[in-house]
Amino acid sequence: MLFRKVFFAFLLLAFTPKAHANFDFNANCIKAYQNIIALKLNTARAIINDEKRKHPDNSIPYLLDNYVDYFNLIISESNADLQRFKESKSTRYSRIEKDDKSSPYYLYALAEINLQLALSRSKEKEYFSASLEFNKAYNQLKENSKKFPGFLPNQKNLGMINAVLGSFPDGLSKALSVFGIRGDTRAGVKILENLIEKLPQSNYAHFYDETVFYYSIIQTDIISDSMNYGRIIKITDALDSESLLRTYIRAYAGIKLAHSSNSVLELNKRPRGVLYAHYPYLDYLTGLAKLQNLDQSAATSFNTYLKSYRGTNLIKDTYLQLAWLELIKGNIQGYQKNVELVKTKGYNVHNRDIQALKEINYGIPDINLLRAKLLADGGNYEKSFAQLSGKNTQDYKSLMHKIEFNYRLGRLNELTSRYEQALKYYQVAIDLGKHQPYSFAANSALRTGNIYEKSKNLIRAKQYFNLAISMKDHDYENSIENRAKEGLKRLMD
Repeated sequence: MLFRKVFFAFLLLAFTPKAHANFDFNANCIKAYQNIIALKLNTARAIINDEKRKHPDNSIPYLLDNYVDYFNLIISESNADLQRFKESKSTRYSRIEKDDKSSPYYLYALAEINLQLALSRSKEKEYFSASLEFNKAYNQLKENSKKFPGFLPNQKNLGMINAVLGSFPDGLSKALSVFGIRGDTRAGVKILENLIEKLPQSNYAHFYDETVFYYSIIQTDIISDSMNYGRIIKITDALDSESLLRTYIRAYAGIKLAHSSNSVLELNKRPRGVLYAHYPYLDYLTGLAKLQNLDQSAATSFNTYLKSYRGTNLIKDTYLQLAWLELIKGNIQGYQKNVELVKTKGYNVHNRDIQALKEINYGIPDINLLRAKLLADGGNYEKSFAQLSGKNTQDYKSLMHKIEFNYRLGRLNELTSRYEQALKYYQVAIDLGKHQPYSFAANSALRTGNIYEKSKNLIRAKQYFNLAISMKDHDYENSIENRAKEGLKRLMD
């Protein structure tokens, strides 16, 4: 009798449906994700915790936990936050590994965690660990694309990886090449552009904002063509106007792509309040945008950044910007005071901080050249020309200023479609500066290659791209070399 009862109980247990882990990107998860992308991180955390209580078997909240930490790290740039982010990986990763392997979200979620941590590590120059995670993410995404070709979120990360590989620092690029991973910027951009068109009409429309974020960063930092600014503004129109990420994308694009007056407007109307993550970098961007318009109130924004920022990046660079503001108004003493702070404050890790130290070692900038540079960076081309009007190479005593003068006029003429004049000035900058540590000559060779490429003179374009690559031991060497290599790839297609 006892045996029959035990056997019957066993049968009940064996055939009772059991709850099992699953991937359900439900309305609650979409809401949390949208709050993350809008940089309302505390709101997102609350929604994620609520979802865990209501649906403990859903694995998507654990992926979203990673998103929260990743975007928080982008904002804070804190070493303590990075350490916590690293430590959290194994728990989230193992939780997702136990989930439904037949779901398109299975490999995607694992790849996303690997990719987000790899990107975070690479900023701290942890290239070996980052390369291992990039390799895992890339292989997981490729496998998932084969299994689920219609799963659009795969394309977001595959497009991004392809587009940015060529811009990675040498240490990371070399580490990734061991795995045979090589990117193609144009192919990556094309993937993202197609995805931006498809997402709004798909079941994955909530991934639109993140895709636009990656696409815009690629356009501003890697391709860096001011003609693409209008495209960025157009595709970000669809983003929630209350999204702080939308403000960042549009403001950053304006500063990098010569529309700084628009950036000031975007930053002045940015959403504020306790719902949003504290983001001091936006004050730094406000300072840059104002500086490019020679607006002295930029100092207030830079000082706000210095007071509220708790990370290690851009401190030396900010003091350099403050030094330039003092120089522009003729205060040499104020300039020297901030130069001393460049030397003693901050850290020598971020590329812009490293460059700030180089800049002060080059000596006091020529005020007219400095004004011309800042105005041109902001898109104020005629005002920039006015700073150099009536000048010639011989008016400058230092070799660096002679080279810079020709580069600035070359760039201004290129930006205003006066290509023949641009080529003449660029050639002088190349001839004077090809053995100097400044970036002007290599940049002139790169931009000369771009002009010849546009005019279909492919032989000359190749010659100048190779010339840019051949110049070594100068500022921004990695960036200029990568862009020249991308130019050579385009010529081969």
